[in-house]
Amino acid sequence: MGRIAVAAVVSLWVIPISVLVDRVVPDPYMDEIFHIPQAQRYCRGDFGTWDPMITTPPGLYYLSLVYIASLFPSMWFAKFAPTMSSICSAATLRSTNAFVAVICSVLIYDLLIQLRPTLGEKKATIYAILLASYPLHWFFTFLYYTDVASLTAVLAMYLASLKRKYWLSAMLGALATMFRQTNIIWMFFTAANSAVSYAENLSGQDSVLQNKHKTMLEDNDLLSDNRSTPISSGLRKRRMHNSSSNSQQSVFERSKFSLHHPPAGFFDEILDVISKLWNLKWKVAIAFAPFVMVLLAFVTFVIWNGSIVLGAKEAHPVSPHFAQMLYFGLCCAAALGPVHFTQATCLYQSFRKNKIFYSFQVLLALVIGFIAVFFFSIAHPYLLADNRHYPFYLWRKVIQVHWLMKYLLIPLYVYSWSFIISILGERQRRIWVLSYVIATALVLVPAPLIEFRYYTIPFYFLILHSKIGKTSNWLLIGSLYAVVNIFTMYLFLFRPFHWDHEPGTQRFIW
Repeated sequence: MGRIAVAAVVSLWVIPISVLVDRVVPDPYMDEIFHIPQAQRYCRGDFGTWDPMITTPPGLYYLSLVYIASLFPSMWFAKFAPTMSSICSAATLRSTNAFVAVICSVLIYDLLIQLRPTLGEKKATIYAILLASYPLHWFFTFLYYTDVASLTAVLAMYLASLKRKYWLSAMLGALATMFRQTNIIWMFFTAANSAVSYAENLSGQDSVLQNKHKTMLEDNDLLSDNRSTPISSGLRKRRMHNSSSNSQQSVFERSKFSLHHPPAGFFDEILDVISKLWNLKWKVAIAFAPFVMVLLAFVTFVIWNGSIVLGAKEAHPVSPHFAQMLYFGLCCAAALGPVHFTQATCLYQSFRKNKIFYSFQVLLALVIGFIAVFFFSIAHPYLLADNRHYPFYLWRKVIQVHWLMKYLLIPLYVYSWSFIISILGERQRRIWVLSYVIATALVLVPAPLIEFRYYTIPFYFLILHSKIGKTSNWLLIGSLYAVVNIFTMYLFLFRPFHWDHEPGTQRFIW
């Protein structure tokens, strides 16, 4: 019932807004000028022509072919489309993402149920609907971009892995890389954390079996002693019962410690995980071989292609853009604004308990933030050339309004990442948080362009694994998203940009 409710509610806004967008903005917009003509070539059967400005693989175009092929028989029968290629209008291609967005919302619901079994169907339904309205995901539902399909494939891959369907997860990971190459990082992140859980589960099972065997031997020894020593039957039963209970309790405590309470100290936790993976290396290797095959295929493609991107290679070089992590942290902190009231209190209390240690951490974080801003802050030509993006105005009106501003923002960056690590640390192990930070860095740091769309997938991993317990916080987050969505859609539909044709200018005007 929860899945149907989520799909129905999301469809209630996806369908009418899609119709409205297609009516007001019928022509390709921004990057659609590359994606839509390329998809239309595929509809005509022209698979040999490729637009050199497209950087991502053709996964979205193949998905659209499957989607349109499912629509063609009914449209041909109704005399709406004499040929399949005639269906491939901008509106129809955009509807691919609208359809996928509904599937994505259901996957979010399933992930909430899987990650939080005690949440309940009603709350999971509400939370899934609210998360489906996340602005960066919501807006591109109505345009022909790769983001919606990319997110959906990654979430499906992750859900399959949580359910221990590793072959299916690897295949979905391969599909995810067909929408966006950087999804190979999220596939590796998924496989790595799943391998850790797999090894710990096997270690826990082995520990329980060994302790059961040991308990049986002890019981046999006790029975032998009882046969040789005459004692009352009542006392014998009590002794056997107490011994069995104590043994079972000790087994439970040992298994509980090994599975849920790793050894104290972060390095001890890492060594513990490495030890378990090494002891079970052959079982882990066999179980996760599909991920290795996908990874090897991807590496082969990169070597053959000479780059991770397909087209416009000169405009998308791999760059040490460490400031990108700072922007991502601030963006996520803003998207989770209502949670700060409680989380800031927790951070302050932690600081008071150990002022020296946390003061050193804050100072170190400020130094790292300064280095990232001073040495590794990049202004990509695309960022400065197109004023149809929010990052253009944030860069021009905030970060670059004064030469000191980018340094004055460093404390906010530090707080944002403290907030992220704190909110994740309440539910996740430290090694999971570390792997998340590394995966996010591997996705964002090499990208020279500041583009908020790149933050969508790591944000969903963040919020799905964070402790946001109060329903009021969720409702406030949903209200915040609704305001941003309405404002953005109003600008998009009713305050359109027009190209300035004055000589020497290359910008859009209101």
